[in-house]
Amino acid sequence: MAQGGEPLDPSGDEPTLRRSISLWQMTLYGAGGMLGAGIYGLIGQVAGEMGSAIWLAFALSLVAAGLTGLSYASLGSRYPRAGGAAYITQRAYGRDLLTHIVGLTVACSGLTSIAAGARVVGENLQALPPLEGLPTGMLAFLYVAVVGGIAYRGIRESMWANVALTLMEAGGLLLVIAVSLRFWGSANLLEFPVGPETEAGLPLVFLAQGIVLTFYAFIGFEDSLNVAEELKNPRRNLPLGLVMALVLTVVIYMSVAISAVSVVPWQELAEAKAPLAEVVARAAPWFPAWVFIVITVFAVANTGLINYITASRLLYGMARDGHLPPVLSRVHPVRRTPHVAIWLIFALVVALVLSGDISELASATVLLLLLVFLAVNGALVVLKMRPGEPPGGFELPLAVPALGAVVCVAMFGARVGAGDWRAPAIAGVLLLGVAALYFLLRLRRVTNTE
Repeated sequence: MAQGGEPLDPSGDEPTLRRSISLWQMTLYGAGGMLGAGIYGLIGQVAGEMGSAIWLAFALSLVAAGLTGLSYASLGSRYPRAGGAAYITQRAYGRDLLTHIVGLTVACSGLTSIAAGARVVGENLQALPPLEGLPTGMLAFLYVAVVGGIAYRGIRESMWANVALTLMEAGGLLLVIAVSLRFWGSANLLEFPVGPETEAGLPLVFLAQGIVLTFYAFIGFEDSLNVAEELKNPRRNLPLGLVMALVLTVVIYMSVAISAVSVVPWQELAEAKAPLAEVVARAAPWFPAWVFIVITVFAVANTGLINYITASRLLYGMARDGHLPPVLSRVHPVRRTPHVAIWLIFALVVALVLSGDISELASATVLLLLLVFLAVNGALVVLKMRPGEPPGGFELPLAVPALGAVVCVAMFGARVGAGDWRAPAIAGVLLLGVAALYFLLRLRRVTNTE
């Protein structure tokens, strides 16, 4: 790392990533990764588990996710490099196989998220009269092409697009809150579903299931670490921007949760196909329904753009550090973006989109992300205890990453114990595939040196 925090160019000839992201852009980038599409569809499922106490699930999930988020913030202030969790894992453990698995697991989660979002966009666009006759696959393909084009164009353009999309998706949530304020106070906010679990008093089972569901609405903080090399003053701005994003996100989530159950009874909210659209329709029947469809599309698009940027920087960082073929570390001399990685992602996402329903694959990658978070929390413990490691601009006591690791193990156990064997099976296959790729690349390197 050169003075001033600029990344060193290993070759001396290749262009490097452009450092242009400000603190407020970092905050909106982190918030956009967490707000995204999750809250627009997740809140109905949470209502089915938590009744009217959705707000409580989000509050407790912030504590659970916030522990790992703080670990990411601390690590980002120490080592502001593209490659994110993969670089941190290698530095802490020095195990190439583990680094390879962690890095590609994060990349897989981004790819499936983009592909799943593309199908959501296609289905929502079909609801608009001018586009109702077009196939979902075609609309999804066009969406992926547009998002990929923005990511290729440049980090400045991507960040300004992210700012606009984040403001729009946040605006949709603020609209829900604004039209629902007059209903606040009309609902019991601690009404849980009736069942055997509630007979003893505190409904611990419902609470645990609700936290597991809402925990995933916060996992977008992983995206922040991968743009550290393009951030101005990353030792200060990365942790500060990430913490500000977490606070902003939970305030919006809890306000939307209270608004939703105040307007629509939680039993009906749990059955609604588009729960927030239903809230707006009842609280503000004068508001055009198609406008909220457009807002939903932009919210999903923002998540897709952030995942696109994250995955491309992750592949770039891993390739530059020798864990993937070096061609993926190439940076476009004009656009200053990792263009080879971007177009590889485009091809893979298109294949996923055309493959049909990928909801189970997306669920499996969420399961894998919990393993990634466990590795990252453990890495911070290792690095803090290792003599000679440079301090960061945002230091934490050891208890924070240790508790974060415990939470990840608990969430993983709750997810696996949910009774659905398909997601764990797919996760296992993905792990085997990623490990197989590692050994193939290693064999190729050995063969080339002989």
